[in-house]
Amino acid sequence: MKERNIVERFKRIWARTGTRMGFVTLMVVLFWLKTLVAYFVDFKLNLSDPFQFLILLLNPLATTILLFGLALYFKRARFFYPFLFLIDILNTLLLYVNVIYFREFTDFMTVSTVLGYSKVDQGLSGSSLALTSPHDILFWLDLVVVLILIATRRIYIDPRPVNKRVGLAVTSAALLAFSVNLTFGEMDRPQLLTRTFDRTYVVKYLGLDAFTVYDGIKSGHTSELRSHAKKSELTGILKYVHKNYAAPDKKLYGVAKKKNVIIIHLESFQQFLINKKINGQEVTPFLNKLYKSKSTYSFDNFFHEVGQGKTSDAETMLETGTFGLPQGSLFTQLGNDNTFQAAPAIFDQAGYSTAVFHGNVASFWNRSNTYKNLGYQYFFDASYYDTSGDKSLGYGLKDKLLFNDSVKYLQHLQQPFYVKYLTVTNHFPFTLDKEDSTFKTPNTGDKTVDNYFKTAHYLDQSVKEFYAYLKKSGLAKNSLVMIYGDHYGISNSSNKSLAKLLGVNPDDWDDYDNAQLQRVPLMFNMPGYKKGKVEHTYGGEIDVLPTLMHLMGLSSKKYIQFGTDLFSKEHNQVVAFRNRDWVSPDYTSVDGTIYSNKTQQEIHPTGALKAKIEKMQKHVNQGLNFSDSLNQKNLLRFYHPKGFTAVDPSDYNYSDGLEKEEKLEKKLGLKSTSLFSRNGDKSTQPFYQTDAPELSHKTTDSNRIKITNQDDTSGK
Repeated sequence: MKERNIVERFKRIWARTGTRMGFVTLMVVLFWLKTLVAYFVDFKLNLSDPFQFLILLLNPLATTILLFGLALYFKRARFFYPFLFLIDILNTLLLYVNVIYFREFTDFMTVSTVLGYSKVDQGLSGSSLALTSPHDILFWLDLVVVLILIATRRIYIDPRPVNKRVGLAVTSAALLAFSVNLTFGEMDRPQLLTRTFDRTYVVKYLGLDAFTVYDGIKSGHTSELRSHAKKSELTGILKYVHKNYAAPDKKLYGVAKKKNVIIIHLESFQQFLINKKINGQEVTPFLNKLYKSKSTYSFDNFFHEVGQGKTSDAETMLETGTFGLPQGSLFTQLGNDNTFQAAPAIFDQAGYSTAVFHGNVASFWNRSNTYKNLGYQYFFDASYYDTSGDKSLGYGLKDKLLFNDSVKYLQHLQQPFYVKYLTVTNHFPFTLDKEDSTFKTPNTGDKTVDNYFKTAHYLDQSVKEFYAYLKKSGLAKNSLVMIYGDHYGISNSSNKSLAKLLGVNPDDWDDYDNAQLQRVPLMFNMPGYKKGKVEHTYGGEIDVLPTLMHLMGLSSKKYIQFGTDLFSKEHNQVVAFRNRDWVSPDYTSVDGTIYSNKTQQEIHPTGALKAKIEKMQKHVNQGLNFSDSLNQKNLLRFYHPKGFTAVDPSDYNYSDGLEKEEKLEKKLGLKSTSLFSRNGDKSTQPFYQTDAPELSHKTTDSNRIKITNQDDTSGK
């Protein structure tokens, strides 16, 4: 009897789906459920009490009812149903894209990220596929099922329009629900909407739709500020930069003067890889040797400071001495037209040739445009290499091939030169073809973590082969090689799987451990130098440019840079993270919680210690705020340091790079300082030895990446 009553009750409820109000209710409930799947399964939002749990359950409803309820204003069924489905599809797409993005970045997509997505989407398809999960079907299944039910008339189309007052009532109820939701959020998290770096909290308390609208308003406000910026706004920035300037160590200033600068960008390479063994085998034996060499200054407390821009943020700090943006990538959002006083231009004007070697497409992270504004003379992107067949992965040419194949371009650069190698093989999802590596991976149960060690080992072998070439060609003795890791490889969501390999109980892993794991390597290697050592100074990527400039005998004092020389006695050892957390030799701050590095436990500072902590937080906030103001308002257009010539991006074109090099060699004649000229006008390619199996593979029509060079108008 009870079962019959339940069935009858269900039939009565289901019959309501044949009405417009009932159908809207059904769609709202279904979308609410899949939003909760994302919240609890994918976003894993931290809930500290039942009140936060209640808010999380309620926050998708207000905006969903508001958006879906708009369909009620359509009188005709042929408009009502398609509109409701369109809103549902768009909202589902927003939800799902954020799920994929969060799995990679542990963050939510901002409006600026979405607007710049077309510039960074090359190569992301493989990564996105690796980020999918079997339960992802739940995000789209409801739409398919409802369409089938309508087609089979299990749900009837209601031709009757809803009274306009009903639509207004639904809208009013949704707005009231949102007001209550916002009030609850402010009660539990005061200043919720002013603490803009806490994107997770905005989503947790208000939902994804509200966050997206709020972020869009912020982005529009930033654009408005940029258009009305004034020169006077530089005053506070200059005061901060001059106050925090750190004079160089006199013994090291100019120690590498007039040497070549070779920067090797270790993709996704974290500090824990150094000296790490897996199954008794060193993961990075060559880099370990280099790290401990007397010809190298290495740093074991060096942290990445990237935000959503990841690799491009690392490049921003390396090249400009300013931080990446709070949301999105500076390269993609501002790289086209911002004014920079960057390393490539500084070295160029000091008599250096400047070039980048990268096996991905020029458009990735908008590099083809940004590099021109930075002042790079040459950019040898994927269009300069054979990346066909298995020679490349999703993010570009394999590292061994990149180093090997770059010789034909490197050897024709006039010396001294400032060059940067962007490696890609050690990139998520850390895949390699079987013939590329025999390294035995660990077995943590997490394939991402396991494969990370294999691709890192491959990268180590690649660097070793390149170093052998530097030695044989004679470049080593006249070069400073700077090697650094750009950002984390293993995201926080996988750190517990990694913990086992680091000798830490996964159950004890917390936010403090996540912060400490953001260390990446930094090495300044000068072959033949004998005074190198491992430095324990705390620093971050923002400090690299002034440090490098001082080693090369170039003063950084007249430039606006937010880091300081790592070798200086005046260097500030508080390292700012993009989300305003920070680390220092004694303390770590994570979302306002302070930890003692000595005890690794949370502390509650009072008195003098509290004042000291607040001073460090102020320093972090000021640096990030001033850097953001400088970049977002393009204030460097008002600043003209003596002796620096502003960059004109129209001076650069990245097609026919080799022809330009050879033409310059011919023009200089006996005065040419290129390696090719110094080798009696003979190629140095025979000096390069690699065991890359792909060298013997034929060129094919297939390609794992799309090759474009927007400066090439030849139609080839």
